[in-house]
Amino acid sequence: MQAFLLDLNMVLSMPFMQNALLAGLLASVACGIIGTLVAANRMLFLAGGVAHTAYGGVGLALFLGLPVLPTTLVFSIGAALLMSALSLKSRINNEILIGALWAVGMAAGIMLIDLTPGYRADLGTYLFGNILAVSGSDILLMLALDGLVLLLVVGGFQGLLAFTFDRDFAASRGLPVAFLHHLLVALAAVCVVMLIRVVGLLLVMALFTLPPAIAARHARTFQGTMLLAVLGSGLFCSAGLVLAAMFDLASGAMIILVACAVFALSLLWTKLKKLREKRHERTA
Repeated sequence: MQAFLLDLNMVLSMPFMQNALLAGLLASVACGIIGTLVAANRMLFLAGGVAHTAYGGVGLALFLGLPVLPTTLVFSIGAALLMSALSLKSRINNEILIGALWAVGMAAGIMLIDLTPGYRADLGTYLFGNILAVSGSDILLMLALDGLVLLLVVGGFQGLLAFTFDRDFAASRGLPVAFLHHLLVALAAVCVVMLIRVVGLLLVMALFTLPPAIAARHARTFQGTMLLAVLGSGLFCSAGLVLAAMFDLASGAMIILVACAVFALSLLWTKLKKLREKRHERTA
């Protein structure tokens, strides 16, 4: 036990590990809040389309020699707004439309990376994450995006709440339902970009959905669900990162495995609780 604590202390004292932990916590704030809203609005497939289309932004950034995260952020928000607008107005099945844009974004990213002169970096950094490579500028961008998310969600919380649970009621009260739909999808794109470094584009949806799913089972209010999702996401990122560093494993995959393990335990706990309640009813 003492050796384990010494190893843990050594790992946590490393500057790049401290940056990684901070990045995971910052990403968890936006992820828990927006993930809860996206899940409640049943927009997970749309968010997944945005996540995979974002790879086109990565390819564009590398091809043009621009900073990856800011460029991918602009590209992802543009793609998200396009998907959002088409999903509301197009007569084509939404899943087909989103799937097509998803494929185009991924393909465009791959082609642009292939066309980038002399570029032969490990693409797993963007597909599966590399939180240990987070830079100071990445953290500043994440901090700014967290502030933006909090400002928009807190400022428009009542409208978002009405939009989430009854869109017809929200429209009858004069709320801009279409705008709120576009805003939520755009904020999902912001979260996707924040999670690129943490778990990568291919694993984004797991961290986007598991913390809110676990929180919804134990919280009594919507605000409580958001708070528990933020705390859960932060816990998964921190625990997964530390375990990955100590056992020399992939950090993104370990974060997701920790989240999946807690989700399984949550399901088991709920089932055992229901069985206990049934037994109590029978004996009463």
